[in-house]
Amino acid sequence: MATVGTASADSTAPPAQRRTSPAEAHPRLPPAQPTSTTLIGSVQRAMRLLEAVAGRPYGATAKQLAREVGLALPTAYHLLRTLTHEGYLRREKGLFFLGEAAELLSARAAQQKRRSMVDDALAQWRDSIGVPVYYAVYREGEIDVLGVADIPGNPAVEEWADFRETGHAHAIGQCLLSQLDDEARRDHLDRYPVRAITPYTVHDERVFLRRLERLQRTEPVIERQEYALGTVCAAIPLTVGSTAATMAISLPSCEADRLLPVARRLQDEIGRMLGTLALSISI
Repeated sequence: MATVGTASADSTAPPAQRRTSPAEAHPRLPPAQPTSTTLIGSVQRAMRLLEAVAGRPYGATAKQLAREVGLALPTAYHLLRTLTHEGYLRREKGLFFLGEAAELLSARAAQQKRRSMVDDALAQWRDSIGVPVYYAVYREGEIDVLGVADIPGNPAVEEWADFRETGHAHAIGQCLLSQLDDEARRDHLDRYPVRAITPYTVHDERVFLRRLERLQRTEPVIERQEYALGTVCAAIPLTVGSTAATMAISLPSCEADRLLPVARRLQDEIGRMLGTLALSISI
């Protein structure tokens, strides 16, 4: 009876008298999760250091950079070492300069900006004259189409045969090749021989070279179904420095009578925006 009575007393004790386990007294909290705040802060500080270095073409010491961006010197040292290890900075005689990785990022950003400028110009001309517009340059021995703007109802010419290998057959290639000197022109044709692409393609190299020689540097180059059946094209020569470039348009062959007037109109508009195109030549 006494044992039963003791058990009953414990079970009816008021809460204040009950013993709690360590787990109940100190409940386990979830582990602290790393927040993005610390990471973002480190990135922001690193970017400020990069900006500070970029503003000092003759280099700067860690102390100068720490003072300029308002960082504690140990923090600045840690970030500078990391940036140097990753190639964004380089250190010479105690001075920090932009590294190859940072210069590459800068070059890519500038390139992207120039491409955007060209794309905007192409879209503007496409909307203005209502035909597909192309932009190409001759670079390192190759025909390089840098941009095309077209519309669903009037699509660009499909590249069914490599543009680089068939420069003799389309207006873009003919226009670019006409701007080269004789040696560069023959070198290109040695690598990409003249051959028939359609029944209208000039397939004799001597005839093709004579044709190029007769072209006027300021006149649009006209091509009718030499690359693609059912399509006519015109290319306008552009020369900026030593780089050959061209703007071109295409139309269905049933609208061939519009080709030259539209090309003239585009040529007039290009003259007003040649500065924009000149920037893109180095892309």
